[in-house]
Amino acid sequence: MSQYDFDLFVIGGGSGGVRAARVAAQHGARVGIAEEYRFGGTCVIRGCIPKKLFVYASRFRDEFEDAAGFGWTVKGSRFDWPMLVANKDAEIGRLERIYRRNVEAAGAKVFDTRATIACPHTVVLANDGSTATAKTILVATGGHPVVPDIPGAEHAITSNEAFHLEELPASILIVGGGYIAVEFAGIFNGLGVETTLMYRGGKILRGFDDGLRDGLTAEMSKRGIDVRVNADVAGIEKARHGYTVALKDGSALAAECVMFATGRSPNTGDLGLERAGVKLGKEREILVDAGSRSSIESIYAVGDVTDRVNLTPVAIREGHAFADTVFGTKPWTVDHDLVPTAVFSTPEIGTVGLPEHIACLRYPDLDIYSARFRPLKHTLSGRDELMLMKLLVDGESDKVVGCHILGPDAAEIVQMAAIALMMGATKADFDATVALHPSVAEELVTMREKRPAPHPPPPETPPAIKKGYDETA
Repeated sequence: MSQYDFDLFVIGGGSGGVRAARVAAQHGARVGIAEEYRFGGTCVIRGCIPKKLFVYASRFRDEFEDAAGFGWTVKGSRFDWPMLVANKDAEIGRLERIYRRNVEAAGAKVFDTRATIACPHTVVLANDGSTATAKTILVATGGHPVVPDIPGAEHAITSNEAFHLEELPASILIVGGGYIAVEFAGIFNGLGVETTLMYRGGKILRGFDDGLRDGLTAEMSKRGIDVRVNADVAGIEKARHGYTVALKDGSALAAECVMFATGRSPNTGDLGLERAGVKLGKEREILVDAGSRSSIESIYAVGDVTDRVNLTPVAIREGHAFADTVFGTKPWTVDHDLVPTAVFSTPEIGTVGLPEHIACLRYPDLDIYSARFRPLKHTLSGRDELMLMKLLVDGESDKVVGCHILGPDAAEIVQMAAIALMMGATKADFDATVALHPSVAEELVTMREKRPAPHPPPPETPPAIKKGYDETA
């Protein structure tokens, strides 16, 4: 008989924790999993999924406008915010039930409570103070939005609250320049809200390819979003109608709603990690090795709580790799170097591989292929929107080291391009592929004119995907 209650105890019922629990249980492990809020984690409950549903909602205005160029007359359209929120909540509830059902079906025991670590093999369940022992503990508690410490910060919302606003504001100031700030700027603008995006740096989306950053800024401005860079908030005061926001340059602006999207921090507080001897990094993240093991042999961690590449599919792969390695005798590790990612702005961004400013540092003989054009649809719709497609190629090996797209369906296209880059595809491989016509994706296999990388290149900056869903502003 085992000396422990469980072979594995997982703290956190998000994407990484649930995948690890399911796979470990399928390998025959006795698994317990504790979730204090709702199964699904940030992605399902208050992140990727509800955000994408809101993005879809925000783009219908474009479709109604574009229809005229194709002979359609659309009259009487109106938007119902409470209906969108209610329908979103129903779908999130459905997905949450699936997450719970799947982990229970795999054989794991679910605890609907907060769990903390008492020692390397014991967790404490907050609902009744009882304890459970486990040979291995996995921490998968994710992260939370960070709000700047400024006067009046309590008046602002974060992405968490944005999904549950009772009413759509007439105007909003979004502070931040990463994924979530840019995405919500597009959402609110598309739903008819007067939108200002404010970022303290010189360009939004730090770490992304500059072509994408500049191109998206231009397109957002065309849509009426007031993009302000090199600007920051000093304080927020309640006003008669909304809020007065004081800026650090001494100016001020008014907005009915203020939203901070200024980064996320790992959920490591009050978990008992340091008491158990687990080492944390400067951002309070759990330090782990390539196999997701912490400084304590029996304690592992996956997902945003480790602050590696904070994206849901990465957390899922980390959880799967951990379970296969520890309980399935099928050891493998996650490759964090070539991860595709998307920004669901309008227009959207899809990217995989190195941005130009980093690629030209690593590859002295870098060739750049790019195309900027109006998509076929807009020749009739009349919409003033350009698409950007860009390939970065190591001139010495001919290997494609970066693919960057700005425009409709960029994420869908880049997912497939990521497979090619993972397989080490060369520019000759792209050129040898027959184009699918008419499509925007065909540009990836028809671009022939190249330009060399600029020299000297600008200094290297951190990878765009480091901070994941709410990239630090």
